[in-house]
Parts: sequence; structure tokens; C-alpha cells
Amino acid sequence: MRLSPRTRLRRMGGHLSPRSMVTATRLLRVRMLNGALSLAACTLTLVPAGAWALNVDQVLRVGEQQVVSRGDFVRAAVKLLNLTATETDASLPYVRVPSAMEPYVRAAHEKYALRAFGKDLQLARSITRGQAAQVLAALHSLEGDGDTSYEDVDANTDEAKAIAAVVARGWMEPQRANYFGTRRVLKGDEAQSMLRRALGQSDTEPAELPERLERQKAQAQTITINLTGGTTSLPKQAILETVWQLIQSDFLFEDNIDADEAAYRAAEAIVQSLKDPYTSFLRPAGVSSLNTQIDGEVSGIGAQVEQRDGILTVVTPLRGSPAEKAGLLPNDEILKADDTVLTGLDFLQAVEHIRGAQGTRVRLHIRRSGAEFDVTVVRDMVKVPEVEITWQGEIAVVTLLQFGRTTDTLLRGEMEKIEAQNPRGIILDLRNNPGGLLHAANIVVSNFVRKGSGVAQIISREGERDDSTEFTPTISMDIPLVVLVNEGSASASEIVAGALQDHERATIVGTKTFGKGTVQQVVQFNDNSGMKMTVAEWRTPKGRQIDGAGVTPDVVVEYDADRDVQLLKALELLR
Repeated sequence: MRLSPRTRLRRMGGHLSPRSMVTATRLLRVRMLNGALSLAACTLTLVPAGAWALNVDQVLRVGEQQVVSRGDFVRAAVKLLNLTATETDASLPYVRVPSAMEPYVRAAHEKYALRAFGKDLQLARSITRGQAAQVLAALHSLEGDGDTSYEDVDANTDEAKAIAAVVARGWMEPQRANYFGTRRVLKGDEAQSMLRRALGQSDTEPAELPERLERQKAQAQTITINLTGGTTSLPKQAILETVWQLIQSDFLFEDNIDADEAAYRAAEAIVQSLKDPYTSFLRPAGVSSLNTQIDGEVSGIGAQVEQRDGILTVVTPLRGSPAEKAGLLPNDEILKADDTVLTGLDFLQAVEHIRGAQGTRVRLHIRRSGAEFDVTVVRDMVKVPEVEITWQGEIAVVTLLQFGRTTDTLLRGEMEKIEAQNPRGIILDLRNNPGGLLHAANIVVSNFVRKGSGVAQIISREGERDDSTEFTPTISMDIPLVVLVNEGSASASEIVAGALQDHERATIVGTKTFGKGTVQQVVQFNDNSGMKMTVAEWRTPKGRQIDGAGVTPDVVVEYDADRDVQLLKALELLR
């Protein structure tokens, strides 16, 4: 699989043919090769939603002026291009290949991308600019004309052809008009820049955001994935094709044949077969909804919901929302909207029955702890303020309502202002916070622990990695911290609470959290449909499992409808 900077995708015209019935014409261009489905191209947009999506800075973690090793560059390029070797048992013609590097070396070897290093790869050695150009050009199967005006590059060599290819595409630049700098070692900032450009990502970082936060804003980026290295067959493909062919040729009610609807339902059925409540195919309206939620706007009743075992379940009502005013609580199951049964519907179909125009009413049939009753909610537009800061005497109360872009980019500045006022203590209120961006959780933790402290263990099919803080703390270590949580604290909220608890930096007060310990990635197709898919599980820095278990507070304080006894307990601990 190769990533290309192209961002457009040609669509098949006309009706869906029997040979390609399973994949929607609006999703990707397909052609048949010997009975197997070959994916020619598919445009994806990586949309952050509490999800973990690889980017250059995460994969190639080096300082701007740090020398990049051969091994680090090859591993980063192979991972970012999502390349895998087709032959995993064949012997490699190299000496001293570490076992951890073997998958990346195999994938690069099959693309003839390691010829610049010889038989002894010496992966710990620094990589030169010329070698990096050859690796990247080979991984993309690119070759220039070999003519060169650079005095340090021999014409018509593999190096000259690679340099011509990467310079022509703007991935690298010569150091002077007639001097490429092919023997100069590659530094971190240039390595990350050339990889971003090769992936078609933005390589600009506005100066007004401190500590290089611009790359962390988690804005959507569009890339094209070319699947030219093999074929992908659909399960029971022949049967599915035959079913579609029979429908096209013999089904009586021809007006009922809708190719797009058939394709969407096929995609939904494939995803539903995974039996994961957090993985779903998203029709076009669904991806837009996720984007606006991360931006802090929620329409409808104003409740964060998840589908669990086919039942729409309230994670938390947003503060001040119609859902909260109507008395909805975390873990309420929404069985009906007006007269429509929601159980068993696709997640977004169920949600669409609840949403509606501002000022309209929806009657919800709720199941709570076995009892069932109706609640009428007046729909409204809800703007999530994300961060609220108040003071209780000398104690700062920082309330986070979700982990969106505001938290990701602005919270550290607000915490610096709190530090300047020399507080007696800080209360971080994460109650009814449904989560959001994974990196925003990292930002929150970074305010209270030393740089490089663990935030979470991320476990995926590719292996395990540790997510650690990247910035120095804004709050002095001697300022006590209490974190408030409840059953509506989910996902990123649990990452923060679990990390601060593991580091013994905070006292956790309240009730056990929701227990969502998985990471979702959202990919968006070129017709604005997409898929939200579980790609990883996270655990606390000490390896505690959160999924299905939640975070247990150090001090358990049950909810009291008459007064905020949880906040009162936090204040008591700090005074």
C-alpha cells in the first residue's frame, strides 16, 4: 500500500455493475483481476475523534537538529506508507538485522529501497540526504531521468535518478543552486518535512501557537492510498456478485433497486459483523457530525451517546443541554424516539431519529436500571464551552466538558495563568466529560507531571507503544491536585484520571468512571461517508485495563441531588 500526494479520485459512472456490486461506485474505483477485487485507489481523510491516527511527528520522534539514523528513517517511511512484506519467511541478504526491524527491512527490501546501504545495513548509522532520497523514491517506485547539474551527484546513477524524482515533486530541495548536499547527514526537521510532503500533508506551522502545537491541532488531512501491490478479495464474493446480478436482471420491482443504498447496507453489514459497539460505517451525515462535535457544537438533545450491543446508550448529557434539563443520566438506554424503535438500528440511523430542528420535541422511551418510562426533550443547538475556570477562595476549579480542539491548543496557557496566582490547590473536574481527542488528554496530563511521563499504553495490532508527555509542566509539583470523576467520565477523561492516579500526582474523588478503554480512528471516503473503527486499546501507564472496568476513585463519594458533595469533599481535602 502506498500513499500518494494526490487528493482526487475518479469515480465510475453509471450504475453499479454485477462485477463490482459490493463496493459503492462513490467509494472507490475498482477493477476485476482474475476474479479478485483490486482496489485501484481510495481517498481517505483521517478525522480525529478520540482516535489514534499516525502522523509523521508521532512515528519519527527526533529533535529538529538531531541526526536521523538509517533504521529510524526506514521504519518511519514504511510505517507511514503502510507497507507490508508479501514474503515473510524468505531469508534476507543482509547481515545483523535486529528482529524488531525485520518487518520494516523486509517491506523496504521488496521495493528495492535499501540498495544505497549495501549488504551491511548498519541501521544505527546516520542516514545521508542522498540515501534518504533513494529510500523514499524507491518506496514510491519513482525514478527521475538521471540528468543532474549538481556537482556532488554523479549523472545517470541510481542516486541521481532518485534525487531528480524527489526534487521534481518538491519533497527535498538542493542546498545550493548546483549543490544538492547528498553526503550531508539528514537532520530531524528535514526528515519530518520530506515525509510530510511525500504524504501530501501540510508542512506549515503558524508561529502564533507555542511549543509547536500547530501540528497537534488534529485538523483533517486528505491523502490518497494506492493499493497497487496486491489484491483484496471480499468474503463470499462470488455469491454477492451473483445476488446482485440476479437483482439487476430479474427483480420485479425495478424502481426499488438503489445501488448506493445497496452498497451502504453491504458496508454496514460487514462492519456490524465485527460485533464491536464502537466500530461502525458512517453515512455522509455521520462524519460531519463527528467533526462538528470535536469543534464544540452538538445539535439535537445535547447528549453524548454510544451504541452498546445494538442499544443507544447515554454516556453523558452535556452540561446545560436539553438532555440534562430533561433529567437524562449516564447509562440511560434510549429504546424509542417518538414511535420509532431504535434498538437494532445502525448507530447513525438511531441518532438521526433523535436529532431534529431547533425547538422541536422528541419523545424518548428510556430504560434505566430495568425500569422504563417516557421523557419529552425540546431539541436545541448546544455549544460546548470545553473549559471553565472558577475559584473557591484560593483553590482553582478547572472544569473540562470535553477534550476537543480548545483543550488541545489553549489549556496550557490558562493553566500558566493559574500557576501565576499561586493557588493553594487545584480541582480538575472531569465529571460527565465524554472524552474526545487523545492528544488533548496528553496535553491535560502534561500540566501536572514532568516532561516524558507516561500518559497511556497504546496496544494495537502493530504492537505496543507508550504515549508520554511532550511538554514541561505548567503547575508546580508541590501544588496539590484533586480530580473529580463519575460514571459519565469516559475515554480521554479516564486516560487523564488513570495517568494522574498512577503517578500519584492527584487524588481521584467521586464514583467509578464509564470504562471505555479503546481508541477509534475515523476514515472518510471521497463521498463523505466513512468508517469509525477500533484500532487500539489503551491502558494506564502502569498497565491497568480500563475497558469495561473504569477508574476506581481513591475516595468514593456518591452523587447527591441536593448538593455537590463530591466538590465539597475535594475542597475539604485541599484545605
